[in-house]
Formats: sequence, C-alpha cells, structure tokens
Amino acid sequence: MTRILIIGAHGQIAQVATRLLLERGDVELTLYLRRSDRLSHLADRPGVRLVEGDAANLEKLMGVMAGHDAVYANLSGAMGKQARAIVKAMQACGVNRLIFISSMGIYDEVPGKKSGSVLDPYRESAAVIEASDLDYTILRPAWLDDQDVVNYGITHKGEAFRAAGATVSRRSVADLVVKACLTPGLQSRESLGVHRI
Repeated sequence: MTRILIIGAHGQIAQVATRLLLERGDVELTLYLRRSDRLSHLADRPGVRLVEGDAANLEKLMGVMAGHDAVYANLSGAMGKQARAIVKAMQACGVNRLIFISSMGIYDEVPGKKSGSVLDPYRESAAVIEASDLDYTILRPAWLDDQDVVNYGITHKGEAFRAAGATVSRRSVADLVVKACLTPGLQSRESLGVHRI
C-alpha cells in the first residue's frame, strides 16, 4: 500500500490524478486543501482522508506529513512560501519523494517566448525545491486541456520546450504524476517539460 499526500487536492490535475490513483486500489490518499467541503463526495471513500489546511502552514503540514511515501503538490498563489513549508515539513518528517507541478517557461525554455513576472511564483518554488535534498520531480506542463487522452513527451531542464506540443491534456499530466508517485526514483531530481506529441 502506497500512502500519498496530495496538497492542493482540489486542483484540476490533482482531481484527475486522485481518480486514477483510486482506480488502482492499492493506495491510501490524504487530500489536503483549503476547503475540504469541495471534495466532500470522497469523504466516505475507503483509503481517503480529507484534511483542511493552507499549504504554507508548516505546523499543519507537519501534523499530516509523517508516514506518507510521496507528496504531490498542485498549487497556486504564494508558491515560494508554500514550497518552503512543504520542503521543511518533508525533511522534518522523513518523507523524501515530492512531485510538484510548475509551469512551462520558468527557465525561459519556450522558443520565441520570454515569460515575465507572472511566472515568478513558479520560478521561486522550483528554486526552493531544486535547492533541497529531496527526491523531487518538477513537472512543467504546456497549456492544459481537458481531452481524455494520454499523449505526452517530456523535455529536461536545459532543453528547449517542444513548441509543436504547446498543449497537453490534464489526463496526460495526471498519468505522469501517478507514475512518479508510485515509482520511487523515477525522473529523480529532474524538472520535466510536459507536452503533447
């Protein structure tokens, strides 16, 4: 049984990943979000625990972190502050595996595009995670759509983002999240661009 903490569990990718993980039946999920009532339909589901909290609240994170095999974070807002709290909680609780959703463009890797300050929270959070000693995988998806397909390729940090695949389905990103959560060491300490092929 793999125990996974999903922070930002109401996010659109996170909801798809939650569904895919629950279809497997060999996981226990802690779904951490600001308003747990938004996922109340999962409250009585076996193997699911809902926790209400802010991703920047170190004390609250430490109260739920211990005993998990992986943490998957799908956040917005003050992402640098959130990333610092998550990293500290993981280190304090002995949890090492982190999958973190960021954005394409944080390294100015998209040909022909210069991304401005709108991506600063994503850049800051990625820098916090990359400076940690965690077994992290940062995912930088292209523009997202809701097609129910799994069709994606990846680029590594330092490689140009594949402009031909400027979109990717949430289902594709969720598929990669699930694989990363369930496969220790998969794409360890890497930042991956995710695009349609």
